[in-house]
Amino acid sequence: MQSFRTELENPVVEKDIIELEKKIRLFREGQIPEEKFRSLRLARGIYGQRQPGVQMIRIKLPYGKMTLEQWKRMSDVSDEYSTGNLHLTTRQDIQIHFVSLERTPELWAKLDLDDITIREACGNTVRNITASDKAGIDPAEPFDITPYADAAFRYFLRNPVCQDMGRKFKMSFSSSDADTAWAFMHDIGVIPKIREINGQQVRGFKVMIGGGLGAQPYLAHVAYEFLEADQLIPYIETVLRVFDRNGERASRHKARMKFLIQKIGFEEFTRLVEEERLANKVKTFHVDADVWEEPALPAADAVLPSYTIKDPKKYETWKATNAFRQKQADYYAAYVRVPLGNISSVISRQIIEALRPAIGNDVRVTANQGLLLKYILPAHLPYVFSVLETAGFAEPGFDSIADITACPGTDTCNLAISSSTGIATALELVIQEEFPDLVYNKDIKIKISGCMNSCGQHGIASIGFHGSSVKSGGKVLPALQVLLGGGIVGDGIGRVADKVIKVPSKRGPDVLRSLLNDYEANGQESEKYNDYYDRQGERYFYDLLKPLTDLTTLQNDDFIDWGQGDKFATAIGVGECASVVIDLVATLLFEGEEKLQSSVVALESNQFADSIYHSYSTFVQTAKALLLGEGVSCNTQTGIINDFDKYFVETGKWPIDGGFKELVLQINQHEPSESFAKAYHKQAADFYQQAHALRQQPSAEVSAS
Repeated sequence: MQSFRTELENPVVEKDIIELEKKIRLFREGQIPEEKFRSLRLARGIYGQRQPGVQMIRIKLPYGKMTLEQWKRMSDVSDEYSTGNLHLTTRQDIQIHFVSLERTPELWAKLDLDDITIREACGNTVRNITASDKAGIDPAEPFDITPYADAAFRYFLRNPVCQDMGRKFKMSFSSSDADTAWAFMHDIGVIPKIREINGQQVRGFKVMIGGGLGAQPYLAHVAYEFLEADQLIPYIETVLRVFDRNGERASRHKARMKFLIQKIGFEEFTRLVEEERLANKVKTFHVDADVWEEPALPAADAVLPSYTIKDPKKYETWKATNAFRQKQADYYAAYVRVPLGNISSVISRQIIEALRPAIGNDVRVTANQGLLLKYILPAHLPYVFSVLETAGFAEPGFDSIADITACPGTDTCNLAISSSTGIATALELVIQEEFPDLVYNKDIKIKISGCMNSCGQHGIASIGFHGSSVKSGGKVLPALQVLLGGGIVGDGIGRVADKVIKVPSKRGPDVLRSLLNDYEANGQESEKYNDYYDRQGERYFYDLLKPLTDLTTLQNDDFIDWGQGDKFATAIGVGECASVVIDLVATLLFEGEEKLQSSVVALESNQFADSIYHSYSTFVQTAKALLLGEGVSCNTQTGIINDFDKYFVETGKWPIDGGFKELVLQINQHEPSESFAKAYHKQAADFYQQAHALRQQPSAEVSAS
């Protein structure tokens, strides 16, 4: 491993990678429990696949941005360590599959050579921060949100407040009131605003909080109609602190922040957030957007290779549906449809080299699994199309009904029930062959997930599907839950799709035909699809599709899922969307010791707020270990603190003046000063040492100093 360590210039990343290699080795030697190791690798972007013995690697691309050099680096890495495919995700990440666990440290090191990370791409962390792909070039944007999204990414990466939460945490930055980053379905989603205050134009954000999709979708609350930009990152930090301390940890299906807000109420949640402000690392966080580095632009006098357009009519359609003029009036941007989000490394390198002289060095992965090419001179649009046409990626109709979003489904995912990619291909064929004019329709969105968890965003689709199953004659066959009426309204308002009916998977194309033929026959002129759905009502569509649920007419082919050769069987594995809770006393004490060591490192680096939070984590992890040793089940951090008082302090086993809660929650009663950080660390260290002694001598009582 030493050979690749010495190539890294960033000591922080080098430490991460060396630690990963060490933990893999200890896991293989049986010194780290499997559940604990799972938590560790997930926080490093390493995710188990449906296929045993191999991993999916999720590469974190903040707000979907990649330079041409980074795109090439990921292509090369996929060739060397994976299958030569890049999978673009709905969270603007890139995933590669079938990677050996032992090779992941080396893979990470190769990515870091072009400043690409996999840190916190999975696990109970702040996941990739998404943003409108048009940010920075959007004619409708009040200002470019990219510098603010980037600042949030950098601030919370490796931040102690969000390394081991009860569940994942998702954020988005929309570029305008159109809300194309779906603020309404995120834990925190923001929309840029400008207000005049004391005669000055002040930047800020509308802040939405507590939204989410999954099996139980929730629309977000409005936390602020306008929060000044300098207050955004401090506010997010207080929210994360409250979620970390109070969020569910025993049942991961109820552990997202939306459930915490539902449980305690939005007013109480807001009160807890206010309580945390004093302890924040920063009270304001200024982002100097004026010094934001713009991408390298193509030369105005660039000499392009000779080219031909094979299908001029297709070019005109592509230009009408995939290209638009940027707010920088001298340039166009062009979207690239990437079917199912899959593009090979060979084609990627071909496109990169051919387009280098004609586009800006800032490509965005879009939330519907495509690409956005920027800063194209109008005269160069035909050349860009010709490059894409040669590569097989020049299909028109980006973000139209023909551009279907789908997660990988049963291709690789442990949780998938039925195929999502197979049915997506079948539905695209229906549109292409039977409804070709709908390539211009950007009102209707089709989104597909392999299970109810909504990685394919079926819950906010005009027409959504998620994988399921039904039984007939004692046999199981693949099915699709049909959802209708979801989508964006605007300015933080969204619609969650209704579950209408479930049909056998092989009848999915007939569902689409029925819906589109009905809309064509009965929709009013210029009536949007969701307006038509509202006018007719859910029952109307249930009755329309009911004949397709008839199981008396099943054929043998109905028992075989899309793209599969064998008869269907549900084979759902353990989901890894969040780490499994560990109830091993020794492991928890070890974690407490690690947090204590991290507190020391932060103190020595004058990172006092980080040191304080590591000390807090030492208290919580150590108390949890002792409670579990007594047979007391643990859930939230607040519950652990209260239970330690109940079972240890109040019983006299561990006398503490004022109680454990008062001791631990000093964290939100003090500014993060050097003096408090040192004092709090000493108290945490003493508590850990006494706990370690108690663990060695179970019958002994401990007196607190």
